[in-house]
Amino acid sequence: MFDGTTPNVVTPDAMTEGRRYSMLEQAIAMAGALSDEPDFSTFENKTGLAEDMKFLASMPELCDVTFLVGDTREPVCAVKAVLAARSRVFHKLLYNSYSPQKKKEPMSREKKIKLFLKRSSEPLMNLQGQQQGRQGRSGYTHKLDTIPEPQGNVHQTLIVEEFEPDVFRQLIEYIHTGCVTLQPRTLLGLMNAADYYGLDELRKGCSGFVQCCINVDTVCALLASAERYIQYKCTKSMVQKVLEFVDEHGNEVLNLGSFTLLPQHVVRLIMAREELRADEFTKFQAGLMWSKKHCDNQPNTDLKEVIGNFLEYIQFYKIPANILMKEIHPLGLVPYHIIMNALAYQTDPP
Repeated sequence: MFDGTTPNVVTPDAMTEGRRYSMLEQAIAMAGALSDEPDFSTFENKTGLAEDMKFLASMPELCDVTFLVGDTREPVCAVKAVLAARSRVFHKLLYNSYSPQKKKEPMSREKKIKLFLKRSSEPLMNLQGQQQGRQGRSGYTHKLDTIPEPQGNVHQTLIVEEFEPDVFRQLIEYIHTGCVTLQPRTLLGLMNAADYYGLDELRKGCSGFVQCCINVDTVCALLASAERYIQYKCTKSMVQKVLEFVDEHGNEVLNLGSFTLLPQHVVRLIMAREELRADEFTKFQAGLMWSKKHCDNQPNTDLKEVIGNFLEYIQFYKIPANILMKEIHPLGLVPYHIIMNALAYQTDPP
């Protein structure tokens, strides 16, 4: 039915235009969907890289620097480029001597004359060489000059006296591979070496490991290693943590066989601590055990004289009288007046 309005007539051009817009929208939608999907994939094999770098550092013929470490001058090899890239201290140490800004020694007058004569004769020699080269096309040969090796590639040998060989070897392993096995025996040395060579992440890792590695079995090894690295700042913080552990487990630590391996001043430091939770008779036995071990290593020393270094840190009046008379006095190592004063104190305390 015709209602008097103008009918909507769809022409072929309008249909084509609508179809074109529809296809364009579909293409845009498909492009957006494809853009959401990644067109790349990352493959990592860090373990393989670490093993290869560890192997590289273990092959002297592949390295270009050798460190002679410790009193025994044990060789530890490394790659200079790796060390310099990981540590600014190593970069300065290894490449400072080859700086292009290094001043050259002034050339003498005789050397200047010889150099001038050499340069003056070079054009004539080159001309003679060209004439000889033109004799017969088939006999022409190229002359290859040997390129001198840069000074920076010369194998270097350096002496390292600050650290023990095992410690420095672990440091080099970490620099090349990014990983290292932390051990109580070398922990303090490695932490100080990391601080010395500017490896902050390794230093923090060692510092964090201290918290969980201090126990009765390792405490003496940690204290013994502190003797060598007492001049470094990282040693003080770790020794304090170890001593706090010794205070809490005094009787156990003093009875350890490894306690006799500590330096004398460390033993005296432990016995003198007011925070040490250990009974006085255990302290006396620990001092006696250490003194006997010391006399075994140095036969010409007197046991009474050695143990006398620890008596001032033992409060004998706190030891029961029967132990004083049956266990300590018969040894003849404690002066008689000390025993009597202790007994008098117990009889009539002030």
